Amino acid sequence: MSTSTIAQPCEGRFDSTSDAVYRKVGWRLIPLLFLCYIVAYLDRVNVGFAKLQMQGDLRFSDAVYGLGAGIFFIGYFLFEVPSNVVLHRVGARRWIARIMITWGLLSAGTMFVGSPLSFYVIRFLLGAAEAGFFPGIILYLTYWYPAARRGKATSLFLAAIPFAGILGGPFSGWILQGMGGVNGWAGWQWLFLLQGLPTVALGLIVWRYLDDRVKDARWLTPAERELIARDIAAEAAGKSEPRIAGVLGNGRVWLLALVYFAYTSGLYGISFWLPSIIKAAGVKGALDIGLLSAIPWTFGVIAMYFMARSADRHLEYRWHSATGAVVGAIGLMLSVASHGDVTLAMAGLTLATMGIMSTFPVFWGMPTAFLGGAAAAAGIALINSFGNLSGFSAPYLIGLIKDATQSTDAGLHMLAALLVIGAVLVLFVGRGATSPKR
Repeated sequence: MSTSTIAQPCEGRFDSTSDAVYRKVGWRLIPLLFLCYIVAYLDRVNVGFAKLQMQGDLRFSDAVYGLGAGIFFIGYFLFEVPSNVVLHRVGARRWIARIMITWGLLSAGTMFVGSPLSFYVIRFLLGAAEAGFFPGIILYLTYWYPAARRGKATSLFLAAIPFAGILGGPFSGWILQGMGGVNGWAGWQWLFLLQGLPTVALGLIVWRYLDDRVKDARWLTPAERELIARDIAAEAAGKSEPRIAGVLGNGRVWLLALVYFAYTSGLYGISFWLPSIIKAAGVKGALDIGLLSAIPWTFGVIAMYFMARSADRHLEYRWHSATGAVVGAIGLMLSVASHGDVTLAMAGLTLATMGIMSTFPVFWGMPTAFLGGAAAAAGIALINSFGNLSGFSAPYLIGLIKDATQSTDAGLHMLAALLVIGAVLVLFVGRGATSPKR
């Protein structure tokens, strides 16, 4: 294909030639990134399933376990921005591979935890190792997709979160129930081992397979590389690229960080406590809990995809995001009102997961619409690291509340309130940050 055979599209233009090029990009990149995020999310939330056995074996209180689960995000927070800046400078291939190999080894090493201190230490190191992975991928997608196409690509990547729940729930339940005693190890020890080592293998594949930039993609023709480069350049012309210090003082970035904190509080509240909530509703077997936990995530995939498509079609992100957050809050409140009714609890948790998951691909359309270059690397990492502090606070606070009240109800009320606050705050994000031009 020669350069002359491709029309000169404006950024975000949709025509058959451009569609074919971006479809080719999608088939090359998204399946691998999707698999990487599945193992990333399994390594992050399998601690929620391990709790079903690990807590009793090691005699941890809910507060101790919640603190250990959440301290991951302290390491994550401290190293997130530096990690993403390094990725922007040295390239995604080698840095994402490094991230995945180190965190996979640490995740597998969690099987040797024997005390609260060792639990805290390895969870902190795991967060430090994984820092930069998620915002690095969000940044990486801006190298390949203009804004009008990025929402759908982001939603396909983020679909790994609910798919991790769909696949990981039954798989984790099977490991806990079926592997206990093999080689003298408990089921929860096998859980960390069998869900940690595949990450190392995928890290090696990333090193071999991923291209840093469009110009490095020999699987694209020169004309296809030029088309994508023009689209990205046209979008970049409308973005700001201040110094990193300027990003740290940008009010819109901090407002988005607050919104993201609220949204991820809901996500991690669901992720870490979903198995325990289902168990509290009367389901006892680990495999049954795993199978039921797949239901909310399945519907979450569907809601996320269609919300992202709608937001891309209308190039509107604030109201789409706010709507998802409010739906998530309603679902959490419904699950609290179930009072041990498994059907009503599952309906509420499913609605909550649909609402919460649909906010994320829409949300990331906002900061990537006005930040570019190193500013995007720092801004995306700042928003993600601050937001993910909720991964520390939400499990820990719910653990404290459960220890004090013997119920997760008040904790879920707290998460619902945070989602509503996030829905209100996102409406104050400037329209210029949320409406990229076609």
